[in-house]
Amino acid sequence: MRWELDWLENRARLSPNKKAIIDEDTNKSWTYEEINKRSSSVAGWLKSQGVKKGDRVALLSPNNISYFDLLFACGKIGAIFVPLNWRLSEYELNEILLDCSPLLLGIHQKFKNVFTSLKAVVPSSFYVGDSKYEESTAQLDRGNHFDPITELDPLAIIYTGGTTGQPKGVVLSHQSIQWNAINTVLSWNLSEADVTINYMPLFHTGGLNALSLPILMTGGTVVIGDQFTGQKVVNSIEQYSCTIILLVPTMYHLLIQTEEFQRSEFPSMKVFLSGAAPCPFHVYEAFKKKGLDFKEGYGLTEAGPNNFFIHPEEAQVKRGSVGKPMLFNAIKLIKDEGHEVSINEVGELLIKGKHSFSHYWNNELATLETKKEGWIHTGDLAKKDADGFHYIVGRKKDMIISGGENVYPLEIEHWIAAHPEVDEVAVIGLPDEKWGELVTAFIVQKHPQSLDEQELKTYCERKLGRYKIPKKFISLNELPKTHVGKIDKKKLKELSTQT
Repeated sequence: MRWELDWLENRARLSPNKKAIIDEDTNKSWTYEEINKRSSSVAGWLKSQGVKKGDRVALLSPNNISYFDLLFACGKIGAIFVPLNWRLSEYELNEILLDCSPLLLGIHQKFKNVFTSLKAVVPSSFYVGDSKYEESTAQLDRGNHFDPITELDPLAIIYTGGTTGQPKGVVLSHQSIQWNAINTVLSWNLSEADVTINYMPLFHTGGLNALSLPILMTGGTVVIGDQFTGQKVVNSIEQYSCTIILLVPTMYHLLIQTEEFQRSEFPSMKVFLSGAAPCPFHVYEAFKKKGLDFKEGYGLTEAGPNNFFIHPEEAQVKRGSVGKPMLFNAIKLIKDEGHEVSINEVGELLIKGKHSFSHYWNNELATLETKKEGWIHTGDLAKKDADGFHYIVGRKKDMIISGGENVYPLEIEHWIAAHPEVDEVAVIGLPDEKWGELVTAFIVQKHPQSLDEQELKTYCERKLGRYKIPKKFISLNELPKTHVGKIDKKKLKELSTQT
């Protein structure tokens, strides 16, 4: 293997005794030397099972050390790591396995109950998280007699969430993953002193690539979290002296309501990051009141997932902005006809850089639709202000056209979420004969039935143009979420037919 691609081996040489990974549940830790030895042993074991360069190795597991074992092991031998979303149905998992056809499937003990149906479509399988697996990680290094690997060879396939259609296998090369980490380390000023706790699922790019791999590359420490609660995250931040953390808005919504959040001064924390979806402004306010740095980022499986940088002080002034493009990637916003937009004009966000994905697995048509002349067409809408700061407006597919006017749900959601009696809100467009699409708001109230539809409309009139005011309000006990905590708007459309 080319030395510059196996950066873990180099990091283990530079920081052999530094703690690399800690398991939150057991408090067990591994040094960089131990992590490298584990992955080298697993690489040798995979070779003994017949895994060759280009073969896929899948994993179905909760957040666990085995993700790093197998990712780094696949990197050493040229195999392709495929982390599976354990929140999917058995049918959906089988569809993914049929699509990527792995030679081996690793299953955590926790998911033994789905083993029978999944093993039918995979030639061979093994358990992780038991004593037999640990034996494979402790075997003597079998040597590095592996096939030559280039930076453009695939390292991982991460399947998209599929909330807007069939999940697609996003192929990330060694170059994609390495340059996302380099870009993040340099743009965000990460160092070996940084410690993060990761509650994002490791089957998701936010779990693996947003902070975990960049911090490991720079010699810091990653704490593997699993089951998130607001109380738990505060205690763990204090226990492990974390300096930086990435959570999704729904997690922050729960966190800031806890007594532990109000009590703690978070002395070790440098910054709190929010990703996966735009963050409500009341979360910014909660951190500002405590004098804590908070900011948003933006990414997607196909690009990064890190693409922007904003200083926390600027984030308070430019609330809702994800900032400016990072050091080693390019951004542009275009209209439907391909021309770049003007200042404060909304356009589709395009991203280019060495952190870009290679292609969609077994889906050439989708690849050609998304990646054109090196530019990733994200499907997200954004605008740029006169100072060069970017704001995500929403998904292109989520934009509502009502009475011939373009309506961006995020603007409405931010305003309604600011109402003291509103706990959560999501806005979508529903088919309507008169308006084309009917602006519809789904509301979770802090005190059920404390607000009626007229009160909500009157509140909206204080800030929003008439065509933006929802013509229909639907109250729910809770909003449906995807596997990474985003509000599931596809599910909301299904629910609308039942109300």
